[in-house]
Amino acid sequence: MSKQAKQADGSIHEDQLLNFLVNSIDEEVDLDLGKNAEVDAEDIYEVLVGACADGTSVSKLCENSADSPHENTVLYHLREKFELESVERAGNALLQKNVLEVLPEQVEVVADLHLRPYYGDENNTDGLYHSEAKRGTTAFHAYATLYARVQNKRYTLAVRRLTDGDTASSVLAEFLGILDGLDLSVKAVYLDREFYDSKCLTLLQAHNHAYVIPIIRWGQTIKQELSEGWSRVIQHDLTAKLDGHSWTVDFPVYIDCSYQNGRYDEHGVARHGYAADAPFIDSPRDARYHYAKRFGIEATYRLSEQSIATTTTQNPVVRLLYVVVSLLLQNVWRYLHWEYVATPRRGGRRLWSWSFKEFIKMVCRAAWTALAMRRAVPANRPPDDRFHR
Repeated sequence: MSKQAKQADGSIHEDQLLNFLVNSIDEEVDLDLGKNAEVDAEDIYEVLVGACADGTSVSKLCENSADSPHENTVLYHLREKFELESVERAGNALLQKNVLEVLPEQVEVVADLHLRPYYGDENNTDGLYHSEAKRGTTAFHAYATLYARVQNKRYTLAVRRLTDGDTASSVLAEFLGILDGLDLSVKAVYLDREFYDSKCLTLLQAHNHAYVIPIIRWGQTIKQELSEGWSRVIQHDLTAKLDGHSWTVDFPVYIDCSYQNGRYDEHGVARHGYAADAPFIDSPRDARYHYAKRFGIEATYRLSEQSIATTTTQNPVVRLLYVVVSLLLQNVWRYLHWEYVATPRRGGRRLWSWSFKEFIKMVCRAAWTALAMRRAVPANRPPDDRFHR
């Protein structure tokens, strides 16, 4: 008997993966098509999942499929039947669906801002998020994401779209509110440098969360501290102002130093500062080690780029739907991998090989089959012997 035969009593087929995804969306997302609609919600969701898994546009997928709804029908319902707030609310419920079952009672959480560059008309950037120049533009389709990190696995718990006027502290306040509503104990919160400000630090202290945030060189004092000396811990403070009131927030800064040894054609000492307050951090090296855990987010974004529908639309609802489904694909893969593919055994489950790339290909093939994706093209004469073997 092979190892594969010993692994489990059953198997999950491609069409079942597609069914799982479509059913999950259908249970959380309310799409009212009307009594006389020629399609149902599941038809729309099937195209949506298929386009993301295939990394193509809804239009292209529908154009090349015999059994899919017309592309204009799908895009009309996506544009007209959803509102931004309802998509964010349903999207978070969808992302949390099932994965909360596999999370331990205590988790590490990570919040991050993700900017997708916008290269369109400079006079048509209303509703976009503007930030410092990056990859040749200052306008972005921007999203904030909240993740739970469990043994190098990352589960998305929430996502929201950003526009001008959104601040790091307003995003963090919303995410901390979401965490308060979940039956989870937060071991620590890891944030990127965009969250380094007095209001965010005040929020973290008010919620009594352990945290690690890389500092920004604001002010002469901290610039001086990061230009000399060796690894150490100092006390620092920032002043906040809101509605005519001001206050000062104090926090420890862990300065970790290491020789660059010629890396990046530089020499001397590299100094990294972290605003950190956690019971498991006793030294600057601890702060740097634990903060490095959040770098796994970049892998999540790379996977997301592999599994998101392409589009030129500026409609924020449609774009957010694509982002939610892209992140959902990762959550479902990790959930199914752990709950159904991994083998329970003493000392922990055995994770059998099942890459995200393979998972996406399986979902893509299932969508092609369900939608009768074109597998042949017209020819002006029959194929000759070179096409046979």
